[in-house]
Amino acid sequence: MSKGKSIKISAVVITYNEEGNIGRCIDSLKKVADEVIIVDCFSQDKTKQICLEKGVVFFENEFLGFAHQKNFAASLASHEYVLSLDADEYLSPELTQAILKVKDSSEFDGYSMNRLSSYEGEWIKTCGWYPDSKLRLWKKEKGAWKGQGIHEWLELGKPSRIKHLKGDLHHHAYDNITQFLEKIQRYSDIYAMENRFKVYASGFKVLYKSVFAFIKSFLIKRGIADGYKGLLISVCNANFVFYKYSKLREANRHIKTSLIISTYNREDALELTLISVMNQSVFPDEVIIADDGSREATRELIEKYKSIFPVPLLHCWHEDTGFRLAAIRNKAMAMARYEYLIQVDGDMLLHEHFIKSQKKFAWKGQFVQGSRVLLMDGPTRAALQDKKLNFGFFESGIRNRMNAIYSKFLSKIFSHKVKDIYRVRGCNLAFWKEDVLKINGFNEDFEGWGREDSEFVVRMNNNDIERRHLKFEGFGYHLYHPENSRELLPKNQKILQDAIDRKLLRCRNGIDKYLTEEKSEPVSSALLEV
Repeated sequence: MSKGKSIKISAVVITYNEEGNIGRCIDSLKKVADEVIIVDCFSQDKTKQICLEKGVVFFENEFLGFAHQKNFAASLASHEYVLSLDADEYLSPELTQAILKVKDSSEFDGYSMNRLSSYEGEWIKTCGWYPDSKLRLWKKEKGAWKGQGIHEWLELGKPSRIKHLKGDLHHHAYDNITQFLEKIQRYSDIYAMENRFKVYASGFKVLYKSVFAFIKSFLIKRGIADGYKGLLISVCNANFVFYKYSKLREANRHIKTSLIISTYNREDALELTLISVMNQSVFPDEVIIADDGSREATRELIEKYKSIFPVPLLHCWHEDTGFRLAAIRNKAMAMARYEYLIQVDGDMLLHEHFIKSQKKFAWKGQFVQGSRVLLMDGPTRAALQDKKLNFGFFESGIRNRMNAIYSKFLSKIFSHKVKDIYRVRGCNLAFWKEDVLKINGFNEDFEGWGREDSEFVVRMNNNDIERRHLKFEGFGYHLYHPENSRELLPKNQKILQDAIDRKLLRCRNGIDKYLTEEKSEPVSSALLEV
């Protein structure tokens, strides 16, 4: 291997309220770096004053996540190589010499190093804390920080050559158990919010993960060799696992929903749908009527039910200029205050556990297609006359009667993910509002009946958001009505085919025109600290 060329290094550090550590960190970096850059998240202590006194390059930047902040800091580097440290880290003398040798002759794209952490001033090499190898020195053009929340890592483009340096990166971790527990609480909050509706957490998982974390830390990773401190660290490690999964379990059980009901001049059916909502075992947090230009009677019906409805009942209306279902759905979704949207038609009678089931199957990276039981003309007239909400498996005058079976057991077996775009039913869909905004909602180029639901699903699929077909739960009874006109179907089919051919991610004529401000309720007010 030929001898490499000498290099210059830019050292970067992100900070927040680090007055006790930042001076030591800067002093160690000045021995190896040609410039030191600090990116601070508007600290409230003396961090800024210390940095300016040390003569470093100082920036302030809003904190949007560890990876984002570290990438911003690295983007400010003037030199070919970047050395990234946290404010509570500093270079050991041996590591300092190893980096100086790299400066004299660099042959690699990245350099890793062991991190040695302390508790109460004592270096800990057990409990899984050491060697804790970190990639912290790299060629600027080759690397970028990845990840969200508390889990960020440096990723180098391939091919890359990495060398491990001698010496330790000293990490001033905790002075006492209070600091340790505070970090456990803060990081477990971040973990739960980062992974809600992405990672499953049961009571059993909380138990076995916590027990194994202690056994791994205290016995397998030899924490027992450090006596009381090994025991304390092992218990705290297990505590972190216990808290993060317990908080995640709670976060996965709390979701607020907006139920959107589409209607057009069918007050008798809409009334029955509203009654079925009032009979739910679990209510949505709000109901929005997406009204495609109905007459005054629909408004009067909604006003009548507002006073007795168990949750806020909102009326979203626009002028009747033809079949504009895509537009009124977009307007209603723009009004929605909550993070999960459930969409039904105003002639769907919801099973009593409909909302409960839809919430149970809410999961990031997917949207849910529910089932329906089709009522023929006779059962529909009987339902409207008698205010009947439920129909049994053996009743006459129904189609898709297997969908009338409610079974949690069968639902687990037969609910599945599906790629087909033509068997889509907008009368029973549920999705995350953030996903709707990502694809820009329904495409308002569609006018008249047909294919707007399929095109919506195409863009969802193109964004790697999968459709889950929910069976034996989350279903409704669809009242009979004459078929809509197919006059504009050929035109709509062309719009759909264009989305397929172009692999469209986002439509042009969508929901964004109604979004004057973000109205979704935040899921957490947890403060993320560096």
